[in-house]
Amino acid sequence: MLKSLFVYGVLGVLLIPAKCSQITVCLEDDRDLRVDCLVKPEPNKINSYEFSWSSGNKESLINTNVSGSSAEGQFKEKSTVVELEPHGYRMTLSGFTDKLPHNTTYMCRITGEVAKVHVEAEQLVPCSAVSLFLKSSGSWIVCLLLAFYRPHS
Repeated sequence: MLKSLFVYGVLGVLLIPAKCSQITVCLEDDRDLRVDCLVKPEPNKINSYEFSWSSGNKESLINTNVSGSSAEGQFKEKSTVVELEPHGYRMTLSGFTDKLPHNTTYMCRITGEVAKVHVEAEQLVPCSAVSLFLKSSGSWIVCLLLAFYRPHS
């Protein structure tokens, strides 16, 4: 009993910070890069978005609908953005998987709210529902498994 409480306590402390990510990055079947930004915009405001990546000290704007800003020329004809329900946006970048920087921070801004994630190029996962679920909520799965754990006396 005491051993079980200790195990649950330690794992609980380690898993408290776990939460679903507001931004996911993956590779689609056709090798296009997909970035889902699930930031919930403020109600009663016109939604604006910006998608960018940075590697080292350089940030590159990939796609935006912000007035007065524009994406870098290399991305203009290669990226598209669609709105997701119930909130958020999905940016797809075609033809860049072999040119991705290795240590990349992907960022999205929706109506001033910023989300970002750091991804190594070799760690990009396929965009299947299962792999994205495991990546964004793997620690919750551990919590569920622990809930069903029965120590042997």
